[in-house]
Amino acid sequence: MINTRKNSSKYSICAILLMALMLLTSDLLANYHYHKTFDNSLTAFQDTARFRVARDTIPGLKDSLVNTTDTFGLKISKDSLDAPIQYEAADSMAFDIPNKRVILYSKGKITYKDIVLTADSISLEQSTSIITAKYRRDSLGNIIGRPNMIQGETDMTSDLIRYNIKTQKGITTNTFTTQQELFLNMQNSKKVSENEYFARIGRMTTCNLDTPHFAFIANRMKLVNKKLAVTGPVHPEFEGVPIPIYLPFGFFPLSSGRHSGLLAPQFTTSEQFGLGLEGLGSYKVINDYFDVTLRTNLYSYGGYNIYVTPTYRKRYRYTGSLNLAYQSTRILTTDAKSEFQTSKTFNVGWNHSMDNRARPGTNFGASVNAGSTKFNQFVANNPTRNFANQLSSSITYSKTFGTIGNLSLSANHSQNNNTRLINVSLPNAAFTLNTFYPFQKKEFVGEPKWYEKLGIGLNSNIANQLSFYDSAFSFRRIIDTIQWGAMHSVPIQMSLPPLGPLQIAPGISYQEKWYSRKLLRTWNDTRKKIDTAFDKGFYTSRDISFSLGLNTAIFGLFDRFGKNSRVAAIRHVIRPSASISYKPDLARKDYYNQQIDSTGRQYRFSYFEGTVFGPFGEGEFGGISFGVDNNIEAKVRSKTDTSAGSVRKVRLLDGFGFNGSYNFLADSFQLSPLTFYARSTLFEIINITGGATLDPYGYDDKGFRTSRYSWQGDKFSVGNISSANLAISATFQSKKKDESKKKQDQAVADANLPQQTMEEQMLQLEYVRQNPAEFVDFEVPWSVSLSYSLSYSRQFRPDYSGFRSEIFSSLNATGDFSLTPKWKLGMSGYYDFKSAKIQSLTTFITREMHCWQLSINVTPIGLYRSFNITLNPKSGLLRDLRVNRTRYFYGT
Repeated sequence: MINTRKNSSKYSICAILLMALMLLTSDLLANYHYHKTFDNSLTAFQDTARFRVARDTIPGLKDSLVNTTDTFGLKISKDSLDAPIQYEAADSMAFDIPNKRVILYSKGKITYKDIVLTADSISLEQSTSIITAKYRRDSLGNIIGRPNMIQGETDMTSDLIRYNIKTQKGITTNTFTTQQELFLNMQNSKKVSENEYFARIGRMTTCNLDTPHFAFIANRMKLVNKKLAVTGPVHPEFEGVPIPIYLPFGFFPLSSGRHSGLLAPQFTTSEQFGLGLEGLGSYKVINDYFDVTLRTNLYSYGGYNIYVTPTYRKRYRYTGSLNLAYQSTRILTTDAKSEFQTSKTFNVGWNHSMDNRARPGTNFGASVNAGSTKFNQFVANNPTRNFANQLSSSITYSKTFGTIGNLSLSANHSQNNNTRLINVSLPNAAFTLNTFYPFQKKEFVGEPKWYEKLGIGLNSNIANQLSFYDSAFSFRRIIDTIQWGAMHSVPIQMSLPPLGPLQIAPGISYQEKWYSRKLLRTWNDTRKKIDTAFDKGFYTSRDISFSLGLNTAIFGLFDRFGKNSRVAAIRHVIRPSASISYKPDLARKDYYNQQIDSTGRQYRFSYFEGTVFGPFGEGEFGGISFGVDNNIEAKVRSKTDTSAGSVRKVRLLDGFGFNGSYNFLADSFQLSPLTFYARSTLFEIINITGGATLDPYGYDDKGFRTSRYSWQGDKFSVGNISSANLAISATFQSKKKDESKKKQDQAVADANLPQQTMEEQMLQLEYVRQNPAEFVDFEVPWSVSLSYSLSYSRQFRPDYSGFRSEIFSSLNATGDFSLTPKWKLGMSGYYDFKSAKIQSLTTFITREMHCWQLSINVTPIGLYRSFNITLNPKSGLLRDLRVNRTRYFYGT
């Protein structure tokens, strides 16, 4: 029985294996589809005939119970956010699903639109869209992960932030933020809209330290982002100590760009004007292209000044400004007859420049500085203006006509405040015809002929001029002084092929001048002086000259200095030039002899002296003009670098030489005065420029020239110096702590430095004088600048009795040095050698106080003396918040 069971089990196992083998080797599709034939799955070759088996012919029907959903028609809840929220954390994130809250631990970050929030711990409540950010402290009590939120350009750091990202409202605790130059700290703040905040206990400062040197404290404050901050009662504190000086409210502008507003004044005291309030005014923005500044000065003696300055600008078109000033001066005098001296003066300034891209080929510019001759004398606390005796103006319009030529129209003005003489020249016109070559071929083929290089040009100038004195102004006298003139010049030149090293340039020049009056001088025996008179009319004078110019260059090199010498070579370049010319005496009729003293001495005058273009030179000239120019350079090796590229060029003499002429046709005074000049830069520090005119003829006892050479007398002399000038300037300073930073700062300053007019330069110099601390470089421990000038001239005496010599010599010195890294002393002075007196001396002391600056300016010597003590913040936002003490003194 047992064997029977064993046999039945074996049979069962074999049957199961056999059925499995049959299933693996059969076509499984036969179980589902009907086949007429069966493919042999064990065939060695693939069947070439394929039979298409028909599937179920009954089509399947859609289930009518299936629901379809239109995804574009889904309704979104009004409470949902309109942008995704991205969040991350360095440690972990916890999801509180029942309360719909996400908690980020360690360096949590949430980004939503333009909001980026980071903190050590951040909690996001999805149901209310409220984010809560906190920090934590480590075992040592240090703060880790202080919450920081950046939205657009606003960056805020707080101890606690609760913010609704949907409504953009929230509250913060101990918040720090920056608005322009202002650093804000709000103990408790509430954001009510995208750009508005309300705060309780707010601190405002321009000091960037964690513990600021000063701040303004207010219990209530409203902040409009990037626009303004308004507070209730506000008081300052210094070094954490509150100062019991309260203001009823505070207004802090935070927006950038131009904005209308009031201009704060400063108090001053002057012996001449009394107590004063200077700089009070307003600034008004009219539109994007135009604004106006109004300032007034008020003084206790009754004087006042009004300054109106409109400015206008249009990008890529033009820019300009207008300065209108009116002075009603009432100053204290020492005159026994009158206690006060009164005067009314004015000044007009206009600067206009046109962009070259606005109208190519056309340009218009103006630089006007005109007014009463006594205006600068009564400007308070401005020595730069007080000593400015020359005023000038220019208005020009120019037009280029392609390759033909150009036209220029101008109006000019000059005045001397000492003599009170005013000269006005308008309108002036100048037309220049570009050089054209009449024999030149239209098509350049081969080498041009010599006559094809013949060029002809034309220059025409017309000018009108009038002169009058400010003290004797009247329209009748102005009409009497009006004169006009014209000058035409036709240059004809040719460039011939060089003869070896010689360059040959022949030329012809024709000039003609038109005059509207003659100057007549007659000797008055009764008064023993010369009387002058003008004869109006139309007069002409002409001049023509022929010349042949020769010039070349000679090079010399000396390089035998040895291997150990730092000087590698010296090169000398000599450029001699000579010109043979002839000029007939066409202007003889324009000169006459006239008695000048009771002894009967005669002097030769011209009818056209004092005219617009002046007279031509008298006398026939047939001779040679000569000149020599020299240049000396050296190549110097570096002390440390021995490579070939370490050799640098050093200019020993930038230029020196002389020029003159000799007239073979003259009966006397054949040799002209010789002009010498020299210029050099020594050690790249000292600049030297000098020149002199040497007259080779002797003088008599009254200074008149004689026909004998100066070396033909009893005493040998090479000549008499008729004029000379010398200028030396140098700047010495210690090296900057960071030399690379100095070069970088200088490059940026040079790139951003615009071209300034004389009026703008005077204003800038005055601002530097009043605020030297803003321009002090504490990186340079010391610096000294020296400039010396000397001039000598011989002038004809007004009474024609002879000549007189005048010598002017002066020394300017400026310097400063740092006592400590925060203290600097400086001075600037002007010494006149003729009077042997210090004409002006100004000293200053400045203290760098991180966010504040202290400056003390004292001018103890000179006609205009003053002292000034100023303590003010560095920031431009609070620059007018200054403590100032100023007094002016006038007289010797």
